[in-house]
Amino acid sequence: MAASTTAAPARPARRLAGLLQPTVIVYLALVLLLIVGSILVAARGGMLLDQGGILNILTRSTALGLVAIGQTMVILTGKLDLSVAYLIGLCSLIGAETMGGDPGMIVPAVLLTLACAAGVGLVNGLVITKLKVNAFIATLGMALIIRGYLESAYSGPSGDVPRAFQHLGYARIGPIPVSALLMLALAGLAWWYLMRTKGGYHVYAVGGDEEVARFSGIRSDRTIITVHVLCAVAAGLAGLFLASRLGSGAPWVGVDAGYDLESIAAVVLGGTLLAGGRGGVAGTIGGVLILATLDTIFDDLGVTPFFKDVVRGAVLILAVALYARRRGLLR
Repeated sequence: MAASTTAAPARPARRLAGLLQPTVIVYLALVLLLIVGSILVAARGGMLLDQGGILNILTRSTALGLVAIGQTMVILTGKLDLSVAYLIGLCSLIGAETMGGDPGMIVPAVLLTLACAAGVGLVNGLVITKLKVNAFIATLGMALIIRGYLESAYSGPSGDVPRAFQHLGYARIGPIPVSALLMLALAGLAWWYLMRTKGGYHVYAVGGDEEVARFSGIRSDRTIITVHVLCAVAAGLAGLFLASRLGSGAPWVGVDAGYDLESIAAVVLGGTLLAGGRGGVAGTIGGVLILATLDTIFDDLGVTPFFKDVVRGAVLILAVALYARRRGLLR
């Protein structure tokens, strides 16, 4: 009798935990943040969700969203990619220097940039799978290699992005940037790949248990290499977007924004497990929007950079704790 009495109160909590999927939680948190942020900004005489505020949030979300989409795929396999920040700077330089201010060179520059990014991702994947190097160390090593090249070859911005390509960074439909729509389209494509294709099934299987996946006939090495290539290509797209915003390539544009750790934070905030096997792109986009909204609110309120980092860290820890608590209730 005592056991049944104890179990009875646990059932509603377990049922509620089952309904509140991580993706639902992150978007509820986003709505709550928008409400609280609007009140705080209004108290200072401003408006968070006017056309300028919406434009600011979506513009901040674009580059981080592109990187985080790729990072999601890597993390779903139980790996990490710490090379993305330096790769973004490298890709912005490759694109801007190849364009050289000539609109006729836009397509070759984009193709060359994405090919170079894919090459970096391929090397990362091969080092991890064939040399059996831990993903953290392999991608950190790649980051240091790229940093060494950037430090020796560049002292500042380089290249010239033609005005036609700069429209990618500044064109908008009402308050919505075209680049943000393209980022969301890429997120939709990534969602389709993960949820509707055999390759996506393999990503989740490898992240759940790599050995079991291998014994089941899944080529785990191929899956890991594929997601690292896709992650690098996503970083290359982010580099091209930032070059279109800046009008040139910038070696430290990815590092200064901290896109390596920021992208991981967005993925984890969106409910994807660092251990792999659970999560998805939909939650990641919610995490990206939360981080971008926090930055916009902080700027409107004039918050110091130190306090920004404290709050962002606290939000990330709280989110992970809530997800862990939810999983505990479901057991």
